[in-house]
Amino acid sequence: MSDTQWWQSGVIYQIYPRSFQDSNGDGVGDLAGIERRLDYLADLGVDALWISPIYPSPMVDFGYDVADYTDVHPVFGTLADFDRLLAAAHSRGLKLLLDFVPNHSSDRHPWFLESRASRSSPKRDWYIWRDPASDGGPPNNWISDFGGSAWEWDETSGQYYYHAMLREQPDLNWRNPELKAAMLDAMRFWFDRGVDGFRVDILWHMIKAAAFPDNPVNPQWHAGMADKERVLQLHSTDQPEVFDIAAEMRALADSYGNRVLIGEIYLPIERLMAYYGKRGGGVHLPFNFQLIEAPWHARTLHAMVAEYEAALPPGGWPNWVLGNHDRPRIASRIGLAQARVAAMLLLTMRGTPTVYYGDELGLSDVLIPAADVQDPRELREPGLGFGRDPARTPMPWDGSPNAGFTSGHPWLPLNADWGERNVDVERRDPGSMLTLYRNLLLLRRAHAALSVGALRLIEVDGDVLAYERVHQGERIVIALNLSAEAHPTSLPTGRLLLSTVTEDYVPNMLAPNQGVILAAEFA
Repeated sequence: MSDTQWWQSGVIYQIYPRSFQDSNGDGVGDLAGIERRLDYLADLGVDALWISPIYPSPMVDFGYDVADYTDVHPVFGTLADFDRLLAAAHSRGLKLLLDFVPNHSSDRHPWFLESRASRSSPKRDWYIWRDPASDGGPPNNWISDFGGSAWEWDETSGQYYYHAMLREQPDLNWRNPELKAAMLDAMRFWFDRGVDGFRVDILWHMIKAAAFPDNPVNPQWHAGMADKERVLQLHSTDQPEVFDIAAEMRALADSYGNRVLIGEIYLPIERLMAYYGKRGGGVHLPFNFQLIEAPWHARTLHAMVAEYEAALPPGGWPNWVLGNHDRPRIASRIGLAQARVAAMLLLTMRGTPTVYYGDELGLSDVLIPAADVQDPRELREPGLGFGRDPARTPMPWDGSPNAGFTSGHPWLPLNADWGERNVDVERRDPGSMLTLYRNLLLLRRAHAALSVGALRLIEVDGDVLAYERVHQGERIVIALNLSAEAHPTSLPTGRLLLSTVTEDYVPNMLAPNQGVILAAEFA
Protein backbone atom coordinates (compact mmCIF):
# COMPACT_ATOMS: atom_id res chain seq x y z
CA MET A 1 0.00 0.00 0.00
CA SER A 2 3.03 2.30 -0.06
CA ASP A 3 1.97 3.80 -3.41
CA THR A 4 -1.64 4.30 -2.31
CA GLN A 5 -2.87 7.83 -1.62
CA TRP A 6 -4.86 8.41 1.57
CA TRP A 7 -7.98 9.25 -0.44
CA GLN A 8 -7.82 5.86 -2.18
CA SER A 9 -7.68 3.68 0.92
CA GLY A 10 -9.64 6.06 3.16
CA VAL A 11 -13.31 6.74 3.89
CA ILE A 12 -14.84 10.24 3.63
CA TYR A 13 -17.60 11.43 5.96
CA GLN A 14 -19.87 14.24 4.80
CA ILE A 15 -21.00 16.79 7.38
CA TYR A 16 -23.86 19.19 6.73
CA PRO A 17 -22.60 21.80 9.19
CA ARG A 18 -25.95 23.36 10.07
CA SER A 19 -27.09 19.99 11.38
CA PHE A 20 -24.11 18.28 13.01
CA GLN A 21 -23.56 19.98 16.38
CA ASP A 22 -24.52 23.39 17.72
CA SER A 23 -22.16 24.85 20.33
CA ASN A 24 -23.82 28.16 21.19
CA GLY A 25 -27.54 27.46 21.46
CA ASP A 26 -28.73 29.24 18.32
CA GLY A 27 -30.14 26.01 16.90
CA VAL A 28 -27.66 25.85 14.01
CA GLY A 29 -24.56 23.66 13.92
CA ASP A 30 -21.14 25.31 13.76
CA LEU A 31 -17.40 24.72 13.52
CA ALA A 32 -16.89 24.54 17.28
CA GLY A 33 -19.59 21.88 17.37
CA ILE A 34 -17.80 19.83 14.72
CA GLU A 35 -14.57 20.13 16.70
CA ARG A 36 -16.39 18.87 19.78
CA ARG A 37 -17.39 15.71 17.89
CA LEU A 38 -14.07 14.87 16.26
CA ASP A 39 -13.41 12.05 18.70
CA TYR A 40 -16.66 10.46 17.55
CA LEU A 41 -15.45 10.54 13.95
CA ALA A 42 -12.04 9.16 14.87
CA ASP A 43 -13.67 6.38 16.90
CA LEU A 44 -16.09 5.63 14.06
CA GLY A 45 -13.10 4.91 11.85
CA VAL A 46 -13.43 7.37 8.97
CA ASP A 47 -10.39 9.08 7.51
CA ALA A 48 -11.63 12.48 6.34
CA LEU A 49 -14.49 14.88 6.92
CA TRP A 50 -16.02 16.91 4.10
CA ILE A 51 -17.90 19.97 5.30
CA SER A 52 -20.63 21.51 3.16
CA PRO A 53 -20.25 25.30 2.59
CA ILE A 54 -19.29 27.45 5.57
CA TYR A 55 -18.60 30.72 3.68
CA PRO A 56 -20.33 34.06 4.33
CA SER A 57 -23.71 33.88 2.61
CA PRO A 58 -27.22 35.33 2.72
CA MET A 59 -28.25 31.67 3.14
CA VAL A 60 -30.87 31.80 0.41
CA ASP A 61 -29.60 28.33 -0.57
CA PHE A 62 -27.98 27.64 2.82
CA GLY A 63 -24.40 28.41 1.90
CA TYR A 64 -24.38 27.52 -1.78
CA ASP A 65 -24.89 31.24 -2.46
CA VAL A 66 -21.40 32.43 -1.52
CA ALA A 67 -20.78 36.10 -0.71
CA ASP A 68 -17.07 35.69 0.14
CA TYR A 69 -14.92 32.71 -0.82
CA THR A 70 -12.20 33.39 1.73
CA ASP A 71 -13.98 33.75 5.06
CA VAL A 72 -16.41 31.97 7.39
CA HIS A 73 -20.06 32.85 7.98
CA PRO A 74 -20.57 34.12 11.56
CA VAL A 75 -23.26 31.49 12.17
CA PHE A 76 -20.51 28.87 11.81
CA GLY A 77 -17.79 30.82 13.60
CA THR A 78 -14.62 32.56 12.49
CA LEU A 79 -11.45 31.82 10.56
CA ALA A 80 -9.79 31.26 13.92
CA ASP A 81 -12.45 28.63 14.71
CA PHE A 82 -11.74 27.00 11.38
CA ASP A 83 -8.00 26.93 12.02
CA ARG A 84 -8.59 25.31 15.42
CA LEU A 85 -10.90 22.72 13.86
CA LEU A 86 -8.36 21.93 11.15
CA ALA A 87 -5.53 21.54 13.66
CA ALA A 88 -7.69 19.39 15.92
CA ALA A 89 -8.71 17.16 13.00
CA HIS A 90 -5.11 16.73 11.86
CA SER A 91 -4.01 15.91 15.39
CA ARG A 92 -6.40 12.95 15.29
CA GLY A 93 -5.19 11.79 11.90
CA LEU A 94 -8.30 13.10 10.14
CA LYS A 95 -8.17 14.96 6.83
CA LEU A 96 -10.50 17.91 6.21
CA LEU A 97 -12.15 18.80 2.90
CA LEU A 98 -14.16 21.90 2.10
CA ASP A 99 -16.98 22.42 -0.36
CA PHE A 100 -15.96 24.76 -3.20
CA VAL A 101 -18.78 26.44 -5.15
CA PRO A 102 -17.25 27.68 -8.41
CA ASN A 103 -20.24 27.81 -10.76
CA HIS A 104 -22.05 30.73 -9.12
CA SER A 105 -21.83 33.23 -6.29
CA SER A 106 -24.44 35.08 -4.27
CA ASP A 107 -25.98 38.16 -5.84
CA ARG A 108 -24.68 39.90 -2.69
CA HIS A 109 -21.07 39.08 -3.53
CA PRO A 110 -19.09 42.32 -4.08
CA TRP A 111 -18.06 41.00 -7.48
CA PHE A 112 -21.67 40.78 -8.63
CA LEU A 113 -22.63 44.12 -7.10
CA GLU A 114 -19.84 45.70 -9.13
CA SER A 115 -20.74 43.69 -12.23
CA ARG A 116 -24.36 44.79 -11.97
CA ALA A 117 -23.53 48.46 -11.47
CA SER A 118 -23.15 49.21 -15.18
CA ARG A 119 -22.32 47.64 -18.54
CA SER A 120 -18.91 49.31 -18.37
CA SER A 121 -18.02 47.82 -14.98
CA PRO A 122 -14.56 46.18 -14.92
CA LYS A 123 -16.24 43.08 -13.51
CA ARG A 124 -19.18 43.05 -15.92
CA ASP A 125 -17.74 40.05 -17.76
CA TRP A 126 -17.12 38.15 -14.53
CA TYR A 127 -20.76 37.07 -14.83
CA ILE A 128 -22.91 36.04 -17.80
CA TRP A 129 -24.92 38.93 -19.25
CA ARG A 130 -26.91 38.83 -22.47
CA ASP A 131 -29.26 41.10 -24.40
CA PRO A 132 -32.93 40.12 -24.67
CA ALA A 133 -34.16 37.95 -27.51
CA SER A 134 -35.80 39.67 -30.46
CA ASP A 135 -39.17 39.48 -28.70
CA GLY A 136 -37.74 41.17 -25.61
CA GLY A 137 -37.79 37.95 -23.58
CA PRO A 138 -34.95 35.80 -22.20
CA PRO A 139 -31.99 35.12 -24.50
CA ASN A 140 -32.85 31.41 -24.81
CA ASN A 141 -35.00 28.64 -23.33
CA TRP A 142 -32.64 27.48 -20.60
CA ILE A 143 -34.35 26.53 -17.34
CA SER A 144 -33.04 26.94 -13.81
CA ASP A 145 -32.53 23.78 -11.77
CA PHE A 146 -34.97 25.31 -9.29
CA GLY A 147 -37.61 25.84 -11.99
CA GLY A 148 -38.48 28.75 -14.26
CA SER A 149 -36.28 30.64 -16.69
CA ALA A 150 -32.56 30.63 -15.93
CA TRP A 151 -32.40 34.29 -17.01
CA GLU A 152 -33.15 37.25 -14.74
CA TRP A 153 -33.91 40.69 -16.15
CA ASP A 154 -31.87 43.58 -14.77
CA GLU A 155 -33.78 46.81 -15.33
CA THR A 156 -30.85 49.12 -14.56
CA SER A 157 -28.51 47.80 -17.24
CA GLY A 158 -31.11 46.49 -19.67
CA GLN A 159 -29.73 42.96 -19.89
CA TYR A 160 -30.41 39.50 -18.50
CA TYR A 161 -27.99 37.61 -16.28
CA TYR A 162 -27.81 33.82 -16.19
CA HIS A 163 -28.41 31.68 -13.09
CA ALA A 164 -28.42 27.89 -13.30
CA MET A 165 -29.82 27.78 -9.76
CA LEU A 166 -31.77 30.53 -7.94
CA ARG A 167 -31.90 34.09 -9.27
CA GLU A 168 -29.90 35.01 -6.15
CA GLN A 169 -27.09 32.75 -7.46
CA PRO A 170 -25.74 34.35 -10.67
CA ASP A 171 -23.37 32.13 -12.64
CA LEU A 172 -19.72 33.13 -12.86
CA ASN A 173 -18.13 33.46 -16.29
CA TRP A 174 -15.20 31.05 -16.30
CA ARG A 175 -14.28 32.13 -19.82
CA ASN A 176 -13.00 35.37 -18.25
CA PRO A 177 -9.31 34.89 -17.28
CA GLU A 178 -9.47 37.42 -14.43
CA LEU A 179 -12.45 35.63 -12.85
CA LYS A 180 -10.71 32.28 -13.23
CA ALA A 181 -7.56 33.63 -11.59
CA ALA A 182 -9.59 35.05 -8.68
CA MET A 183 -11.34 31.73 -8.08
CA LEU A 184 -8.10 29.75 -8.21
CA ASP A 185 -6.69 32.23 -5.71
CA ALA A 186 -9.64 31.42 -3.44
CA MET A 187 -8.75 27.72 -3.60
CA ARG A 188 -5.13 28.63 -2.92
CA PHE A 189 -6.22 30.60 0.18
CA TRP A 190 -7.63 27.44 1.76
CA PHE A 191 -4.82 25.17 0.59
CA ASP A 192 -2.41 27.59 2.25
CA ARG A 193 -4.36 27.19 5.50
CA GLY A 194 -3.86 23.43 5.27
CA VAL A 195 -7.09 21.95 3.90
CA ASP A 196 -6.67 18.52 2.35
CA GLY A 197 -8.91 19.04 -0.66
CA PHE A 198 -12.25 20.16 -2.01
CA ARG A 199 -15.52 18.75 -3.17
CA VAL A 200 -16.24 20.88 -6.25
CA ASP A 201 -19.92 21.76 -6.54
CA ILE A 202 -21.76 21.14 -9.87
CA LEU A 203 -18.50 20.95 -11.80
CA TRP A 204 -20.25 19.97 -15.03
CA HIS A 205 -22.21 23.26 -15.08
CA MET A 206 -19.21 25.58 -15.08
CA ILE A 207 -18.94 26.29 -18.81
CA LYS A 208 -21.82 27.04 -21.18
CA ALA A 209 -21.91 26.83 -24.98
CA ALA A 210 -20.43 30.11 -26.25
CA ALA A 211 -23.30 30.89 -28.65
CA PHE A 212 -26.03 30.16 -26.05
CA PRO A 213 -28.34 28.20 -28.39
CA ASP A 214 -31.68 26.87 -27.17
CA ASN A 215 -31.58 23.53 -25.39
CA PRO A 216 -33.54 20.73 -27.09
CA VAL A 217 -37.04 20.15 -25.75
CA ASN A 218 -37.34 16.93 -23.73
CA PRO A 219 -39.95 14.78 -25.50
CA GLN A 220 -40.39 12.63 -22.39
CA TRP A 221 -41.22 15.45 -19.97
CA HIS A 222 -44.58 15.25 -18.20
CA ALA A 223 -46.33 16.90 -15.29
CA GLY A 224 -44.82 15.66 -12.05
CA MET A 225 -41.27 15.90 -13.37
CA ALA A 226 -39.06 18.80 -12.34
CA ASP A 227 -39.52 21.94 -14.41
CA LYS A 228 -35.81 21.90 -15.37
CA GLU A 229 -36.38 18.62 -17.21
CA ARG A 230 -38.61 20.27 -19.80
CA VAL A 231 -35.40 20.74 -21.78
CA LEU A 232 -32.27 18.62 -22.19
CA GLN A 233 -29.25 20.49 -20.81
CA LEU A 234 -27.20 19.90 -23.93
CA HIS A 235 -25.76 23.40 -24.26
CA SER A 236 -25.95 24.69 -20.67
CA THR A 237 -23.79 21.95 -19.08
CA ASP A 238 -20.95 19.48 -19.80
CA GLN A 239 -19.06 21.56 -22.35
CA PRO A 240 -15.60 20.42 -23.50
CA GLU A 241 -13.85 23.54 -22.17
CA VAL A 242 -14.67 22.52 -18.59
CA PHE A 243 -11.94 19.87 -18.71
CA ASP A 244 -9.27 22.55 -19.08
CA ILE A 245 -10.57 24.22 -15.91
CA ALA A 246 -10.58 20.90 -14.05
CA ALA A 247 -6.99 20.37 -15.19
CA GLU A 248 -5.95 23.76 -13.77
CA MET A 249 -7.65 22.98 -10.47
CA ARG A 250 -5.90 19.61 -10.43
CA ALA A 251 -2.50 21.17 -11.12
CA LEU A 252 -3.08 23.59 -8.24
CA ALA A 253 -4.10 20.81 -5.86
CA ASP A 254 -1.18 18.62 -6.88
CA SER A 255 1.24 21.50 -6.28
CA TYR A 256 0.35 21.23 -2.57
CA GLY A 257 1.18 17.54 -2.37
CA ASN A 258 -1.23 14.85 -1.27
CA ARG A 259 -4.52 16.69 -1.82
CA VAL A 260 -7.76 15.54 -3.42
CA LEU A 261 -10.43 17.08 -5.65
CA ILE A 262 -13.86 15.44 -5.81
CA GLY A 263 -16.21 16.60 -8.55
CA GLU A 264 -20.00 16.71 -8.20
CA ILE A 265 -21.15 15.50 -11.60
CA TYR A 266 -24.57 14.02 -12.34
CA LEU A 267 -23.96 12.52 -15.77
CA PRO A 268 -24.15 9.09 -17.43
CA ILE A 269 -21.11 6.90 -16.85
CA GLU A 270 -19.62 7.42 -20.30
CA ARG A 271 -19.62 11.20 -19.75
CA LEU A 272 -18.56 10.98 -16.12
CA MET A 273 -15.32 9.25 -17.04
CA ALA A 274 -14.12 12.27 -19.06
CA TYR A 275 -13.79 14.23 -15.80
CA TYR A 276 -10.84 12.08 -14.76
CA GLY A 277 -9.09 14.09 -17.46
CA LYS A 278 -6.48 13.20 -20.02
CA ARG A 279 -3.74 11.08 -18.45
CA GLY A 280 -5.33 11.61 -15.02
CA GLY A 281 -5.24 15.39 -15.21
CA GLY A 282 -8.84 15.99 -14.12
CA VAL A 283 -10.39 15.70 -10.69
CA HIS A 284 -9.18 12.76 -8.65
CA LEU A 285 -12.70 11.47 -7.98
CA PRO A 286 -15.70 12.36 -10.18
CA PHE A 287 -18.53 11.43 -7.81
CA ASN A 288 -20.25 8.18 -8.76
CA PHE A 289 -23.89 8.61 -7.70
CA GLN A 290 -25.31 5.43 -9.24
CA LEU A 291 -26.20 3.76 -5.93
CA ILE A 292 -28.34 6.74 -4.90
CA GLU A 293 -30.88 6.08 -7.66
CA ALA A 294 -30.27 2.49 -8.81
CA PRO A 295 -33.13 -0.04 -8.59
CA TRP A 296 -32.28 -2.23 -5.61
CA HIS A 297 -31.97 -5.55 -7.42
CA ALA A 298 -28.91 -7.77 -7.50
CA ARG A 299 -28.80 -8.24 -11.27
CA THR A 300 -29.12 -4.48 -11.82
CA LEU A 301 -26.33 -3.71 -9.35
CA HIS A 302 -24.12 -6.49 -10.76
CA ALA A 303 -24.40 -5.02 -14.26
CA MET A 304 -23.90 -1.49 -12.94
CA VAL A 305 -20.68 -2.39 -11.10
CA ALA A 306 -19.36 -4.25 -14.12
CA GLU A 307 -20.09 -1.32 -16.43
CA TYR A 308 -18.51 1.21 -14.08
CA GLU A 309 -15.35 -0.83 -13.51
CA ALA A 310 -14.96 -1.44 -17.25
CA ALA A 311 -15.40 2.26 -18.05
CA LEU A 312 -12.70 3.54 -15.68
CA PRO A 313 -9.74 5.02 -17.57
CA PRO A 314 -6.21 3.78 -16.85
CA GLY A 315 -5.30 4.97 -13.37
CA GLY A 316 -8.84 6.12 -12.61
CA TRP A 317 -9.83 5.33 -9.03
CA PRO A 318 -13.49 4.39 -8.36
CA ASN A 319 -15.74 5.82 -5.67
CA TRP A 320 -19.21 5.08 -4.27
CA VAL A 321 -21.91 7.09 -2.48
CA LEU A 322 -25.20 6.05 -0.86
CA GLY A 323 -26.55 9.47 0.03
CA ASN A 324 -25.92 13.18 0.37
CA HIS A 325 -27.55 16.46 1.36
CA ASP A 326 -29.56 16.64 -1.89
CA ARG A 327 -31.12 13.17 -2.04
CA PRO A 328 -33.41 11.02 0.13
CA ARG A 329 -31.67 8.90 2.75
CA ILE A 330 -30.90 5.30 1.90
CA ALA A 331 -32.94 3.97 4.86
CA SER A 332 -36.03 5.72 3.52
CA ARG A 333 -35.45 4.46 0.01
CA ILE A 334 -34.87 0.75 0.68
CA GLY A 335 -35.82 0.26 4.35
CA LEU A 336 -33.71 -0.23 7.46
CA ALA A 337 -33.01 -3.95 6.93
CA GLN A 338 -31.61 -3.38 3.45
CA ALA A 339 -29.83 -0.20 4.57
CA ARG A 340 -27.60 -2.53 6.60
CA VAL A 341 -26.87 -4.52 3.45
CA ALA A 342 -26.21 -1.26 1.59
CA ALA A 343 -23.70 -0.25 4.26
CA MET A 344 -21.79 -3.48 3.69
CA LEU A 345 -21.87 -2.85 -0.06
CA LEU A 346 -20.62 0.73 0.28
CA LEU A 347 -17.73 -0.18 2.56
CA THR A 348 -16.53 -3.29 0.73
CA MET A 349 -16.65 -2.13 -2.90
CA ARG A 350 -13.41 -1.21 -4.68
CA GLY A 351 -12.90 2.53 -4.41
CA THR A 352 -13.36 5.44 -2.03
CA PRO A 353 -16.66 5.45 -0.09
CA THR A 354 -18.38 8.58 1.20
CA VAL A 355 -20.66 8.21 4.23
CA TYR A 356 -23.38 10.84 4.72
CA TYR A 357 -23.73 11.93 8.35
CA GLY A 358 -26.50 10.06 10.18
CA ASP A 359 -26.63 7.17 7.72
CA GLU A 360 -24.43 5.28 10.19
CA LEU A 361 -27.37 5.52 12.63
CA GLY A 362 -29.97 4.43 10.09
CA LEU A 363 -31.60 7.86 10.00
CA SER A 364 -34.58 8.11 7.68
CA ASP A 365 -36.01 11.17 5.98
CA VAL A 366 -37.92 13.34 8.43
CA LEU A 367 -41.40 14.63 7.65
CA ILE A 368 -41.14 18.42 7.68
CA PRO A 369 -44.35 20.32 8.51
CA ALA A 370 -45.18 22.97 5.93
CA ALA A 371 -44.53 25.74 8.45
CA ASP A 372 -40.99 24.43 9.05
CA VAL A 373 -39.89 24.02 5.42
CA GLN A 374 -36.58 25.80 4.78
CA ASP A 375 -35.43 24.45 1.41
CA PRO A 376 -35.95 26.93 -1.47
CA ARG A 377 -36.42 24.08 -3.92
CA GLU A 378 -39.40 22.74 -1.98
CA LEU A 379 -40.79 26.26 -1.61
CA ARG A 380 -40.57 26.81 -5.39
CA GLU A 381 -41.93 23.41 -6.48
CA PRO A 382 -44.00 22.24 -3.49
CA GLY A 383 -45.53 18.80 -3.30
CA LEU A 384 -43.37 17.17 -5.98
CA GLY A 385 -40.99 15.49 -3.54
CA PHE A 386 -37.88 17.46 -4.49
CA GLY A 387 -37.42 19.09 -1.08
CA ARG A 388 -34.08 18.41 0.58
CA ASP A 389 -34.90 19.31 4.20
CA PRO A 390 -35.93 15.72 5.14
CA ALA A 391 -32.33 14.52 4.66
CA ARG A 392 -30.71 17.51 6.39
CA THR A 393 -32.13 17.22 9.90
CA PRO A 394 -30.04 17.49 13.09
CA MET A 395 -27.76 14.68 14.20
CA PRO A 396 -29.20 12.94 17.30
CA TRP A 397 -26.44 12.41 19.85
CA ASP A 398 -28.12 11.28 23.06
CA GLY A 399 -31.30 11.28 25.13
CA SER A 400 -30.96 14.82 26.48
CA PRO A 401 -33.24 17.64 25.25
CA ASN A 402 -33.02 18.10 21.46
CA ALA A 403 -30.94 14.93 21.32
CA GLY A 404 -27.83 16.80 22.47
CA PHE A 405 -27.69 18.73 19.19
CA THR A 406 -28.51 22.14 20.66
CA SER A 407 -29.63 23.86 23.83
CA GLY A 408 -31.83 26.08 21.69
CA HIS A 409 -34.50 25.44 19.07
CA PRO A 410 -33.23 23.21 16.21
CA TRP A 411 -33.35 24.87 12.79
CA LEU A 412 -35.08 21.74 11.43
CA PRO A 413 -37.08 19.11 13.36
CA LEU A 414 -35.31 16.06 14.74
CA ASN A 415 -36.09 12.51 13.65
CA ALA A 416 -39.19 11.37 15.54
CA ASP A 417 -37.38 8.32 16.96
CA TRP A 418 -34.39 10.29 18.26
CA GLY A 419 -34.91 8.94 21.80
CA GLU A 420 -33.97 5.45 20.56
CA ARG A 421 -32.04 6.27 17.39
CA ASN A 422 -29.10 8.32 18.62
CA VAL A 423 -25.36 7.88 18.98
CA ASP A 424 -25.37 7.17 22.71
CA VAL A 425 -27.97 4.39 22.46
CA GLU A 426 -26.52 2.80 19.34
CA ARG A 427 -22.94 2.93 20.62
CA ARG A 428 -23.95 0.55 23.42
CA ASP A 429 -26.06 -1.79 21.25
CA PRO A 430 -24.05 -4.60 19.60
CA GLY A 431 -26.82 -5.04 17.01
CA SER A 432 -27.20 -1.38 16.04
CA MET A 433 -26.52 0.22 12.69
CA LEU A 434 -23.74 2.28 14.28
CA THR A 435 -22.03 -0.87 15.55
CA LEU A 436 -22.29 -2.38 12.07
CA TYR A 437 -20.63 0.68 10.52
CA ARG A 438 -17.86 0.65 13.12
CA ASN A 439 -17.21 -3.04 12.50
CA LEU A 440 -17.18 -2.55 8.74
CA LEU A 441 -14.71 0.32 9.05
CA LEU A 442 -12.52 -1.75 11.37
CA LEU A 443 -12.46 -4.53 8.80
CA ARG A 444 -11.48 -2.11 6.02
CA ARG A 445 -8.49 -1.01 8.07
CA ALA A 446 -7.53 -4.53 9.08
CA HIS A 447 -7.73 -6.02 5.57
CA ALA A 448 -6.03 -4.23 2.71
CA ALA A 449 -8.02 -6.40 0.32
CA LEU A 450 -11.15 -4.45 1.33
CA SER A 451 -9.62 -1.01 0.88
CA VAL A 452 -7.28 -1.33 -2.10
CA GLY A 453 -7.71 -4.89 -3.39
CA ALA A 454 -8.84 -5.91 -6.85
CA LEU A 455 -12.53 -6.71 -7.40
CA ARG A 456 -14.09 -9.62 -9.24
CA LEU A 457 -17.85 -10.09 -9.52
CA ILE A 458 -19.16 -13.60 -8.79
CA GLU A 459 -22.08 -15.05 -10.75
CA VAL A 460 -24.76 -16.33 -8.37
CA ASP A 461 -28.47 -17.04 -8.67
CA GLY A 462 -31.36 -15.15 -7.13
CA ASP A 463 -31.41 -11.65 -5.71
CA VAL A 464 -27.86 -11.96 -4.40
CA LEU A 465 -24.92 -9.74 -5.28
CA ALA A 466 -21.54 -11.38 -4.72
CA TYR A 467 -17.95 -10.38 -5.37
CA GLU A 468 -14.48 -10.95 -4.07
CA ARG A 469 -11.65 -8.61 -3.11
CA VAL A 470 -8.08 -9.84 -3.51
CA HIS A 471 -4.79 -8.32 -2.42
CA GLN A 472 -1.33 -9.83 -1.81
CA GLY A 473 -2.44 -13.35 -1.01
CA GLU A 474 -5.64 -12.39 0.78
CA ARG A 475 -9.07 -13.27 -0.64
CA ILE A 476 -12.28 -11.89 0.85
CA VAL A 477 -15.73 -12.79 -0.45
CA ILE A 478 -18.78 -10.57 0.05
CA ALA A 479 -22.34 -11.86 -0.55
CA LEU A 480 -25.37 -9.62 -0.17
CA ASN A 481 -28.96 -10.85 -0.09
CA LEU A 482 -31.02 -7.96 -1.47
CA SER A 483 -34.35 -9.59 -0.59
CA ALA A 484 -36.41 -10.36 2.49
CA GLU A 485 -36.34 -14.09 1.68
CA ALA A 486 -33.69 -16.69 2.43
CA HIS A 487 -31.55 -17.52 -0.59
CA PRO A 488 -29.51 -20.64 -1.27
CA THR A 489 -26.28 -19.72 -3.00
CA SER A 490 -23.03 -21.37 -3.96
CA LEU A 491 -20.13 -19.46 -2.46
CA PRO A 492 -16.51 -20.29 -1.71
CA THR A 493 -16.04 -21.69 1.77
CA GLY A 494 -14.53 -19.31 4.25
CA ARG A 495 -14.41 -17.98 7.77
CA LEU A 496 -17.16 -15.50 8.63
CA LEU A 497 -15.74 -12.05 9.37
CA LEU A 498 -19.02 -10.13 9.64
CA SER A 499 -22.75 -10.49 9.05
CA THR A 500 -25.41 -7.79 8.80
CA VAL A 501 -27.86 -9.87 10.85
CA THR A 502 -27.60 -11.79 14.10
CA GLU A 503 -28.66 -15.09 12.52
CA ASP A 504 -25.81 -17.56 12.07
CA TYR A 505 -24.33 -17.82 8.62
CA VAL A 506 -25.08 -21.21 7.12
CA PRO A 507 -22.72 -22.04 4.24
CA ASN A 508 -24.46 -21.72 0.89
CA MET A 509 -27.55 -20.15 2.48
CA LEU A 510 -28.16 -16.45 3.13
CA ALA A 511 -30.81 -15.43 5.63
CA PRO A 512 -33.28 -12.69 4.67
CA ASN A 513 -31.55 -9.31 4.36
CA GLN A 514 -28.21 -10.90 5.20
CA GLY A 515 -24.89 -9.71 3.94
CA VAL A 516 -21.73 -11.59 4.86
CA ILE A 517 -18.00 -11.06 4.57
CA LEU A 518 -15.93 -14.24 4.37
CA ALA A 519 -12.19 -14.80 4.55
CA ALA A 520 -11.80 -17.39 1.81
CA GLU A 521 -9.03 -19.63 0.55
CA PHE A 522 -7.80 -19.37 -3.01
CA ALA A 523 -9.32 -21.99 -5.27
